[in-house]
Amino acid sequence: MARWCYRHRLVVLVLWVGALFGLGAAGTSAGTNYSNVFSLPDTDSKRAYDLMTKAFPESAGDTDTVVWRVGEGASARDGDVRSRIEPALEEIAGMKGVGEVASPYASKQAGAAQISADGRIAYAQVTFAEEANSVPKELVQDVVDTAQKAERSGLRVELGGQAITRIQEPPAGIAETVGIAAAAVVLFLAFGSLFAMALPIVIAVFGVGLGMLSTMLLSHVTDIPEVAPLLGSLIGLGVGIDYALFIVTRHRRGILRGMEPEESAVQALNTSGRAVLFAGGTVCIALAGMLVMNMRFLDGVVVAASLTVVLSVLAAITLLPSLLGLLGPRVLSRRQRRRLAATGPEPAEASGLAARWSSYVQKRPRSIAALAFVVMAFLALPLLSLRLGATDQGNHQESTTTRQAYDLLAEGFGPGFNGPLQVVAEEADTGSLVAAIRDTEGVARVAAAPPANGVSVISVVPTTSPQSSETDELIDRLRGEVLPEAGVDAHVGGVTAVFKDFAAVTGDRLPYFVGAIIALGFLLLLVAFRSLVVPLTAALMNLIAAAASFGVLVAVFQWGWGTEILGIGKEGPITAFLPVIMLSLLFGLSMDYQVFLVSRMHEEWVHTKDNARAVRVGLAETSRVINCAALIMICVFSAFVLSGDMEGAMAGIGLAAAVALDAFILRTALVPAAMHLLGRSNWWLPAGLEKRLPHLAVEPREAPDEPAAVPHARVAPNDGEGVASVVHGFIRTAEGEPVEGATLTLVSQGGGQLDRVTSLADGSYIVAAPSAGAYLLAVRAPGYVARARHLMVADEPLVYDVELAVGEMDAVN
Repeated sequence: MARWCYRHRLVVLVLWVGALFGLGAAGTSAGTNYSNVFSLPDTDSKRAYDLMTKAFPESAGDTDTVVWRVGEGASARDGDVRSRIEPALEEIAGMKGVGEVASPYASKQAGAAQISADGRIAYAQVTFAEEANSVPKELVQDVVDTAQKAERSGLRVELGGQAITRIQEPPAGIAETVGIAAAAVVLFLAFGSLFAMALPIVIAVFGVGLGMLSTMLLSHVTDIPEVAPLLGSLIGLGVGIDYALFIVTRHRRGILRGMEPEESAVQALNTSGRAVLFAGGTVCIALAGMLVMNMRFLDGVVVAASLTVVLSVLAAITLLPSLLGLLGPRVLSRRQRRRLAATGPEPAEASGLAARWSSYVQKRPRSIAALAFVVMAFLALPLLSLRLGATDQGNHQESTTTRQAYDLLAEGFGPGFNGPLQVVAEEADTGSLVAAIRDTEGVARVAAAPPANGVSVISVVPTTSPQSSETDELIDRLRGEVLPEAGVDAHVGGVTAVFKDFAAVTGDRLPYFVGAIIALGFLLLLVAFRSLVVPLTAALMNLIAAAASFGVLVAVFQWGWGTEILGIGKEGPITAFLPVIMLSLLFGLSMDYQVFLVSRMHEEWVHTKDNARAVRVGLAETSRVINCAALIMICVFSAFVLSGDMEGAMAGIGLAAAVALDAFILRTALVPAAMHLLGRSNWWLPAGLEKRLPHLAVEPREAPDEPAAVPHARVAPNDGEGVASVVHGFIRTAEGEPVEGATLTLVSQGGGQLDRVTSLADGSYIVAAPSAGAYLLAVRAPGYVARARHLMVADEPLVYDVELAVGEMDAVN
């Protein structure tokens, strides 16, 4: 398939561009129909909602609020205030798309409740003809402008509500644009080529664009929450850029080794492309784990995010090879092309820093493991105070009109006014129930509406804010004490009660969800690496990473640390559905890094049966490419602080922290240190289990070909028979000092180069032999005369240490 896409590149490109524009046209004409279905079956708030639907079958459009406040000593009832506010409200009521305006001046009896006790704050309710998502932004802006024109010295006007929130959002795509720009900088520094830099970004744009447009269309046939496209674009950009990065890097290294561009692209897709398929599959499986929660709201998130990941993977394995065909050798920088033409194919350059760090971890595994664990444990401490709930307009930035309106209503009518509860009962006479609720601790006001269709609705305003723990306690008190004692079959609903039930159900089901995704990860790694200890270690590391990232999330969004620096709103509880989504994404991304790191170690272990060497070489050859990929993810995720959506900002900061901790602490320090301490037991698997496990082929040779990786034991590209054995050992001076950067070449009897590597910081090397037989090993290093020695390689690995001196090469073993 890779070769076909490469050769028919124009056809593939036209198909992808046609799909993007076609879906774009369809999505634009169809529009969106996102719906936030937070209610859960078998909960008290859901039963209250069902009764409300029975009482009021025709739900009205979105209702927003105009709030005004007069200066000290004045009253909202004053004639000069009315003369400015009433004409504005009348103008708003006459706008096309506005259904009704409930003014405090319309009726003395009904309007009295809309003016605060001190008379300084009043509000009017504006009901649109449609729901918030369907109200044109131009109409909403006209309402805001008309209302705020009434302002003067001593008269302040603010507006709140869902429709008003929409016009405060930053321009669509600003978070994605900033994330892509930051990723472009990282890619340019890694590649040094504008063409190579652009390839991963183009792939991500196509994958995310098609994913978002498909989600728009699917919103008409299934329930897709508003936050789903945002989360889909967040994960799609991250994985799309990273997956293309792996493939492009492999392709570039192939060309630098002397391969033709077409053969290099085919090899890159056959190796790195397979790893991308595996990685994308693990992310989708992790996302599908959210279905265990049995929440309709999360089903839409699974659809949007999984669809975007699938399309990003498809773009990486089909569109990318066609673009590689269009660019040809221009995927390299001009300097690289000139050097390739002048000096011929080159071996990949070793990374001294990565090799030295890997050797340092091997020498001090206990201290590094202890330090890394202490850091992660410290960051996880805030998790102990995690409180799930919901964000509202009280969490918006202080400069927004919605936040100002929220604060004014709380000041004039009490903190609970912004989140009233509805007690719903199929009772005509609720007088005794109203009296019992009024006498309940934590209740500020109670008002009963006239019965409709045999259903009575009692509005209850708490004395505390919707996000307060005291409000949660009031809901429990009403359900557990007041309603049963009143002998009325009633239910407590409203937005605040719905989110409380949502958080409770999430907390109850979260352990099952975590268990499901951890078990899935264990099985995948067990099959891939034929080991019991490796998947157990990975499961523990995933839990540590999740705990630390949620600790950061609590510190920032619940405790308010750094909120001013980040430019986000007021602190509050963590959104109830966020832990499920974050754990799914974190599991998928952690699996990518774990497979990439451990597969290289596993390959070395299979060749040498030397655990210390396997861990050292695997870390040296993969740490930089993992860190580069993680840095791109961090840039993309962090940019979603600019999305204007609190849930998006939470997910962005939480995932950025998770990826940073996972890549820079867990995979670079704690995992390799733990594997050094565990020794050969890392690779233990009972013989009986070995026979029963299926074989899953995951291409592990991505790292040696990455520009940031340390080349070691790389099989020559034309070696199609595989590796039968290896020669490995250490390069040292006569004084026993390791020689780093020495070039070792394994040559066949016919004179053909079979493998070429450079020694690591500790002097170690490993070259691959395709079969048993006689070979020539040539060694050269700066300051030493090049020498060669004949070797006899059997089926078992050959240990061959080399001592270098000026003009001499001696075999120690």
